[in-house]
Amino acid sequence: MNPLETLRTSISAILSRKMRSGLTMLGILIGVAAVMLTVGLGQGAQQAVASEIDSLGSNLLVVTPGSSTSSNGVRGGFGSATTLTLADANLLADQNNCPDISAVAPIMSSSQSVTSATSNWTTSLIGTTPGWLPVRARTVTSGRFFTSQESSDGATVAVIGTTTASELFTGSPVGQSVTVNGTTFTIIGELNTAGSSIAGNQDDTLLIPISTFAERIASSAQVGSVSSIYLEASGQSTLSAAYQEAQQALDTAHGTTADAADFSIASQASLVQTATSTSRTLTVLLGGIAAISLLVGGIGVMNIMLVSVTERIREIGLRKALGATPAVIMRQFLTEASLLGLIGGTLGVIVGVIGARLLPGVISQPVSVSPVATVGALLVSLLIGIIAGVYPASRAARLAPIDALRME
Repeated sequence: MNPLETLRTSISAILSRKMRSGLTMLGILIGVAAVMLTVGLGQGAQQAVASEIDSLGSNLLVVTPGSSTSSNGVRGGFGSATTLTLADANLLADQNNCPDISAVAPIMSSSQSVTSATSNWTTSLIGTTPGWLPVRARTVTSGRFFTSQESSDGATVAVIGTTTASELFTGSPVGQSVTVNGTTFTIIGELNTAGSSIAGNQDDTLLIPISTFAERIASSAQVGSVSSIYLEASGQSTLSAAYQEAQQALDTAHGTTADAADFSIASQASLVQTATSTSRTLTVLLGGIAAISLLVGGIGVMNIMLVSVTERIREIGLRKALGATPAVIMRQFLTEASLLGLIGGTLGVIVGVIGARLLPGVISQPVSVSPVATVGALLVSLLIGIIAGVYPASRAARLAPIDALRME
């Protein structure tokens, strides 16, 4: 029997038992679709986290203070100290010290109640410099950002986020005034919409010059220090060099070493790695659980093939009596098992792709169709069909023709 005839006979045998074959393929279908969607959900979550971190700024480095220790020995967490200053920001902005850092934005921040002529809103008030725009990869949709001169002069101007603007004003906020901590600020610009990220709602903010913040808003504990310093490397390829330059410059200025530094520097790469490690582990775990359903589907293929061998003993005996070799009989049943696995896997891929298109609208979570996972699941379904068919096929091939023909 040639391969084409074997394939035709296998298809005919599968179609003659439609219900049984359909239920067998259903197990493979569910397994493949489950693996695709589970891996897709995990990868979608990782991509969403990476996208949110990228939205914080391009080629980003974040310098934060170390921990503080109170007079009674209570240690605060990282970022609680006041070891970073504007002088540190100026040091990092000096191209002689850090040639691979293209922009620097020191940050002073606090939550403040902001009052307009008709409303009030509590928002995140940020004191910074014009370097904040390129570092955070933001733009101004209307009006303008404050200048370096306004920043150094302590001007009472502000740039507002879209969420804060919608809570305080009914029309365009540009040109209107708000009051913060007794000081009146003129809104000179409105930021583009950035949405929410792991850092919170990036549109719920009000930015003012850092010198103004230090003079009029900062508490006594904040005077002379900054809460963080955002750095932008000149390119993706220089991110590591910028990290090393910043580390060395601050170590020298603070009289510390890398092992005993009173500050920390986080890069985008480390942020992404930390943020996605949990979702990656969860993806592997859930993918393994979903893969069990593929194993169950393989057991179903083996069961159906064993039943098929039992039902077709007389047919096997007749074929052998007419000259069919054990290899031909074994190939016949292996082809049937492989087809069940392959068809079930193909249908599972189709269901998985459809599910990946529909699920995001239902669960508000991105689902990424992984070509590797798709091809892998399809190949595994075929392999499971072959493996599950080996024992039934070998059992059929070992039947003696005379014994098979005498079976009722």
